[in-house]
Amino acid sequence: MAKTNRDRVEEALELLNKGLLPFLERELKGVHKDRWAEAAEQAFSAKKVNWSDPQTTLLVMWDQWNTVFRNVLGHAERTLVSELREVRNRWAHMEPFSTDDAYRALDSAGRLLTAVSAPEAGELEKKKMELLRLRFEEQRRSEARKAAVAPVEGRPAGNLKPWREIVTPHPDVASGRYQQAEFAADLWQVYLGEGSDEYRDPAEFFRRTFLTEGLK
Repeated sequence: MAKTNRDRVEEALELLNKGLLPFLERELKGVHKDRWAEAAEQAFSAKKVNWSDPQTTLLVMWDQWNTVFRNVLGHAERTLVSELREVRNRWAHMEPFSTDDAYRALDSAGRLLTAVSAPEAGELEKKKMELLRLRFEEQRRSEARKAAVAPVEGRPAGNLKPWREIVTPHPDVASGRYQQAEFAADLWQVYLGEGSDEYRDPAEFFRRTFLTEGLK
């Protein structure tokens, strides 16, 4: 079965959690010492904390930012934490991910892992490049399909006849009796009761006229 964008996001979240946990524990211990786990769990109302869920790791970072993590990370990394919490929520709620969405999720996770010097950043970079290659391949196939069905523009096909050989002109045009002035009605002549019958006679006029919505 082909890998979906949701699968790729799931793999990225797993790598993100794996890479953040050692950093998280180290920094929390540096501030809270032996009570680091208790300090981390203050962000949760439940007694049991699931550290295998990346949402746990990201929420602890968010909750302990001012106390612990802003000492080693900057505003850009705090923004990544917020963004990745939203990615995890979308994934947990079974929302779809476009290729662009998935690429951004992988890129943001990779940036945060790089910021904490996690070795998983390298593995995530490979997955990101693979997705980028697939996206370019999709674009190439899409452009090829468009080119295959695109209409001929600017030049006629070689087997088409000139329109003069296909369209039969109206007899008065073909005979030279057509006058440009007769193309439109002279309303003043109609008012005076003059001019040809197709303009003076309402029944004849409407018989010859294509009734647009406004004219109706």
